[in-house]
Amino acid sequence: MAHLVVRDGDTTAGPWHLDITPQVAGWTHSTLRILHLAAGETATLDTGESEFMVLALEGSCRATCGGTTHEILGRENVFAGPSDFVYVPRDASVEVTSDAGGRFACVGALARTQREFQYRPASFVPLELRGAGQSTRQVRNFGAAGTFDDCDSLIAVEVITPGGNWSSYPAHKHDEARYETLPDGSTVCRESELEEIYYYEIAPGPQGQPGFGVHFTSSSEKEIDIKAEVRNGDTVLVPHGWHGPCVAAPGHDMYYLNVMAGPDENRSWCISDHPDQAWIRSTWAGQPTDPRLNTH
Repeated sequence: MAHLVVRDGDTTAGPWHLDITPQVAGWTHSTLRILHLAAGETATLDTGESEFMVLALEGSCRATCGGTTHEILGRENVFAGPSDFVYVPRDASVEVTSDAGGRFACVGALARTQREFQYRPASFVPLELRGAGQSTRQVRNFGAAGTFDDCDSLIAVEVITPGGNWSSYPAHKHDEARYETLPDGSTVCRESELEEIYYYEIAPGPQGQPGFGVHFTSSSEKEIDIKAEVRNGDTVLVPHGWHGPCVAAPGHDMYYLNVMAGPDENRSWCISDHPDQAWIRSTWAGQPTDPRLNTH
């Protein structure tokens, strides 16, 4: 499973410091490309059959598509809060320019329909606290279903896990499409089929010491086994299986960017919890959330 753990710098080519295409991942739908731009530099993304969102990891930029330009007022780093973003449709070309330089994520998914080039400010992004106690994490739902609904199939969120906390817990999966027909004849999604990318950044220690986290993925119906130390800039691919927990080393806050997409025309994130771990949810009601996190 070594190809499912992509180390920082393994796919660097030109301005693309990370280039996880469906061809690289060995799947069909999900893409993550990360730009490193020097001051005054411009890079062009041709979307082809995929739709994309572009957001800042560090710094600010301008995104120009079809004669329209939007400013992406970024952030100092991924721990400083959400970023502005733009949505770029399939069969389009977008130029990304940074006057001062920076790092920018282009998250993508195979798309069936043509949409409009759009901009959303950081203030648009809802912040959600999930879990409680040492399982508390903050989710920035910028590209979640139900938040930004002008995507064809792309789902993307950011997660902040404070040092010492557990995230993506309980372990869960979304590798088969399951629907249930209710007595009234309506249909409810019980599980989606989604490929997923985890891109990690780890906050350094007080004197710049490099940090780390741990990522687990285990077999569901198909065999998979990942027990990986992840460091700043590493990426883990989840084609199937129970994924989580992800654990942040004490003293080192952990960020990950999730990119998900699949074949279902119903764009939704429906998960099944691991049967050995689902019970932990019942304990959260009586616990406070981690005071290091908030929703504003």
